[in-house]
Amino acid sequence: MPRQDIKRRWVEKLCPGQVSGLFNYMPDTLYFVKDLELRLMAGNQTFVERCGFQSEEEMIGKSDREIFPIEMAEKYMNDDRKVISTKEPLIDIVELFPNQLGAPEWFVTNKIPLFDRDGKVAGVCGLVKSFEGVRTSLQPYLDLLPVTEYLKNNSASKVSMPDLAKSVGMSVRKLQRRFQDTFKTSPQKYVGRLRVLEACELLVNTKLPVTEIALQVGFYDHSAFSKKFSELIGMSPRDYRKRLTPN
Repeated sequence: MPRQDIKRRWVEKLCPGQVSGLFNYMPDTLYFVKDLELRLMAGNQTFVERCGFQSEEEMIGKSDREIFPIEMAEKYMNDDRKVISTKEPLIDIVELFPNQLGAPEWFVTNKIPLFDRDGKVAGVCGLVKSFEGVRTSLQPYLDLLPVTEYLKNNSASKVSMPDLAKSVGMSVRKLQRRFQDTFKTSPQKYVGRLRVLEACELLVNTKLPVTEIALQVGFYDHSAFSKKFSELIGMSPRDYRKRLTPN
């Protein structure tokens, strides 16, 4: 069945006027709509281009797994499933999303469920906005911005928590507690995720051996790198490269 027919049949089941309601939360942002199978059904041009397509038609029917790194895709889809199962919005989700250059950056996402004319959930609609665009409403994240920027710029190095805490005028214990409360993870695990994300880019965009990539992003043991990569991405570094690299 042509993609446009899939979209038309699905849209015909929706009650009119629902999608525009989400723009009350955060106007002028990336916009997308998915069906119950979490296939993309619509998106504004900015979102379409961010996904690597030139037109909305090219994007229709695609899933997050076909577009984004596996860890990101699974996170997005788990949130979509929660919206669909609870029939409730998820507002101000702070998460990693590709920027215009394709590199992961912090963004804020709002999602709402969509209902058909019978009152049943038919999909999910979302808006994504750059973290920088909502800094004033995200004071806890803003307070830790020097920390996250430092970790991002030095993720391949061994991070000294005492030195990092001192640089932002906190004790190590206070910094770790604030970081955990804000990002729902520890600074150490955050760095591990940054290293894996960097490794994803190198696996796809270079021909460097896996062992060399592990060392370059900050892992000093190939086994530890493979274990952490598989834990976050769901497959080994070599399998990831095979899956995302054209033959």
